[in-house]
Amino acid sequence: MNAVYLSALILVLAACGPNPNAKKLDTATEGTIRISVDETYKPLMDSEIKVFESLYPKAHIVASYKPEADCFKDLLNDSARLVIVTRDFNKQELEYFKQIKITPNSLLLAWDALALVVNKDNPDSVFTMDQVRSIMDGTAKDRKWQLVFDNANSSTVRYIMDSINKGKPLPTNTMAAKTNPEVVDYVSKNKDAIGVIGVSWISDPADSLSMAFTKRVSVVRLRADNGSDFVKPYQAYIGIGSYPLKRGFFFCLKEPYHGLGSGFATFLGSYEGQLVIKQFRLFPARLNVVFREANLK
Repeated sequence: MNAVYLSALILVLAACGPNPNAKKLDTATEGTIRISVDETYKPLMDSEIKVFESLYPKAHIVASYKPEADCFKDLLNDSARLVIVTRDFNKQELEYFKQIKITPNSLLLAWDALALVVNKDNPDSVFTMDQVRSIMDGTAKDRKWQLVFDNANSSTVRYIMDSINKGKPLPTNTMAAKTNPEVVDYVSKNKDAIGVIGVSWISDPADSLSMAFTKRVSVVRLRADNGSDFVKPYQAYIGIGSYPLKRGFFFCLKEPYHGLGSGFATFLGSYEGQLVIKQFRLFPARLNVVFREANLK
């Protein structure tokens, strides 16, 4: 009887012991995770991942860059636990998570901006918002513009349709250049083109004053509806709202435990992560930024 009991006890203990075939969960600073990122932020997120992995060598972030709509699809179908996008969860998404009894997390990391870029030989590089609206809905009478976006399903298209056109369609001759670099390339070769692009794609992170843009195209100066000055999408103007094409920069997370998705998201909101955001001309939302007047020579 004792022998039978002892054998049963050994089997129970063996079953409770470590399973060599069990999948090891990632932690906040170790493991591998796939994330989906709005392609507007590729230069920025490449740098964020490089810094994070240098701080935590056992962590590996594999980023897929794609249109924002596809990022949310990845989050909903469990292809990604973390997405980096330009908006928070909407009501339908939150209701879905409520139904499946999951509590997602999200956070505003920074304020971003869309830049309008034109050919270097184009004399028109200063617009009011009324002029911008007429260009975006195709009612501009002064000239025929060729609107260029990165992707038909991109966050830049959604922003223009929702925030500028208020549901009005884009002009019939609007084109998608597939990628952000291709937008810049097309505009640099076509005098009547005007490109819509995320500001991080044309910023120079090596410029300590954050005042340098790409030399291949001209960045348009805009005046807000209630503004008095025409300004470019510099950090200070994004931060105080003088630059009108302003939008958020968010992480949206669906993770059942405190894993690498949570760890990387926390890093993005940390001092180190916010400094990287600052280098790419976005205005950090989690960093105390002080404005000082300066004379530029």
